[in-house]
Amino acid sequence: MLHHRILTPERRIPGAPSLVLLHGRGSDEMDLQPLGQLLAPDATLVLPRGPYDGAALGYGGGWAWYRFLGGATPDPEHFEASQSALAQLLDALPRLGADGPVILGGFSQGGTMSLGQALRRPGTVAGVLNLSGFVPEHPTVRTEAARELRVFWGHGRDDASVPYAMAVAGRAALDAGGAEVTTTDHPGGHQITQDELTAARGWIERVAAATEGRR
Repeated sequence: MLHHRILTPERRIPGAPSLVLLHGRGSDEMDLQPLGQLLAPDATLVLPRGPYDGAALGYGGGWAWYRFLGGATPDPEHFEASQSALAQLLDALPRLGADGPVILGGFSQGGTMSLGQALRRPGTVAGVLNLSGFVPEHPTVRTEAARELRVFWGHGRDDASVPYAMAVAGRAALDAGGAEVTTTDHPGGHQITQDELTAARGWIERVAAATEGRR
């Protein structure tokens, strides 16, 4: 199973979501802890670590989910292994104490991994929080499986790492597949802004409320 941390809020609310956040390449599982606690202070926070040594892939220190091959393509073997390990962790969450509806998300590679997981296994998460990631090209990822998937997609219009054109194309593909896509753009680059966080927090609250209404 993926190395991970689970952080439980001091005051647990029945039915509160589990927020699973995946870091970007060259980082580690604790990188998004402050972000998670800002976005959903009542949620159980699950922080997995990517399985690949970032330095070995040329990404400096930290960890990665896959080697990036260019365009929208992750290394297929890396991607498959990371996706399988992530699925195993998500399936184990109820017995690990994270028993609320799952909102899966992350930044950059973490956002890409989150979209990939939701499209590989429709219906397993309540929503996907994608911050500056993209829809990955892989045989197991099908945007036609996006029916009724809730997605928040935040992106910088001047992003040099994941160009904004990839956001436009990915959002259109998800929309065509039947997803409910909420978008927030900012004038910056490969980063997360305060306005983006504010919008994402409101989206998480709406997803949690909608999921609670179906329980």
